[in-house]
Amino acid sequence: MYVISRPARAARRWIHARRSAVLDAIVAVVTTIVELSLTFDDSTPVRPHLVVLVACTGVLLLARRRATLTVLPAVCAVEALLAATGGNPGGAPALVALFTVAELRDRRVSVAALVPTALFLMVADISSFPVTVGAWALGTYAQTRRRYTAALEERAAHLEREHEQLSIIAAQRERAAIARELHDIIAHSVTVTLVGVRGARDVLRTAPDVADDTLERVETNAEQSLVELRRMLLLLREPDQGVRMRPQPSLAQLPTLVASYGEAGLPARLEITGTSRPLAGGVELSVYRIVEEALTNVLKHARPTHVAVTLDFGRTHLHVAVVNDGEQAPEPSSGGHGIIGMRERIGVLGGELEAQPGPDGGFRVAARLPLGDPT
Repeated sequence: MYVISRPARAARRWIHARRSAVLDAIVAVVTTIVELSLTFDDSTPVRPHLVVLVACTGVLLLARRRATLTVLPAVCAVEALLAATGGNPGGAPALVALFTVAELRDRRVSVAALVPTALFLMVADISSFPVTVGAWALGTYAQTRRRYTAALEERAAHLEREHEQLSIIAAQRERAAIARELHDIIAHSVTVTLVGVRGARDVLRTAPDVADDTLERVETNAEQSLVELRRMLLLLREPDQGVRMRPQPSLAQLPTLVASYGEAGLPARLEITGTSRPLAGGVELSVYRIVEEALTNVLKHARPTHVAVTLDFGRTHLHVAVVNDGEQAPEPSSGGHGIIGMRERIGVLGGELEAQPGPDGGFRVAARLPLGDPT
């Protein structure tokens, strides 16, 4: 975008410069014609040197934007020479030059230029004081209007840049959320599959029926994980198209999740206390993923005899805890996920997460999520 906009801005500056030059030429010609008509009235005969002097004021006005404070006194000097050599100047070039000073220079500079110019035009009987002040006021208004327009354009550009930055931030957050989802799906699937295959291999010769059931559960888990991965990849490939996919995991699927870990050999049980109520989809998905991540870490790192998964619905908060009595505490996963990912999920929802060794050994992961007052 920057590569495209830079030539566009250069072309715009080129067109603006050419347009300003054409406008200055038109103003100089029109002002010269007006000054000639005012100088050579019915009582003033046409003289060549007067015509040349009036033409000089028009030439000076061609540089009125580039040298404002030089053109104004030069035009006034030519006007004074016109009056001294028998002409009757009308003051149009001086008024245009004063207008330009008021339009392009700071207010203090233009006021400093107004006072001597107005006095000169009034004393030389070229233009009245109100007319001179009126020309200065028009230039001041033009400057105010131009600055206001520039401020609006700058604000629009700022809002556009801010919108682009917010879009980038939103995309980064979405990528981070997708990364967390992929981590949770893959970590859960691979861990359960690995444990199941190991268990099936151990009993393959002594209990083939048990090995067959274990491998069947591993196959089912792998198929579900593949469906989840396809859904995530479709979202990445076709973000603007409707993707047919199964619903996101929710609290209603927690018993099935805990049971799947039990089938993988983890002695886990689920307990729900308090008055259950519907929660926002993002909250339910986060709770599901937190429990899934905690159980995956226990299955990978600990050898517990008991794992308790509890959900306690309070009046204003939901308390989630996964506690195990294993000898080795689960470690956070690397790469910014694992326990760190759980903490990020809870932080987005305005909650708190504790992940620390239990008082009697093992490890405890506890989350506290705000729910608001019950209606």
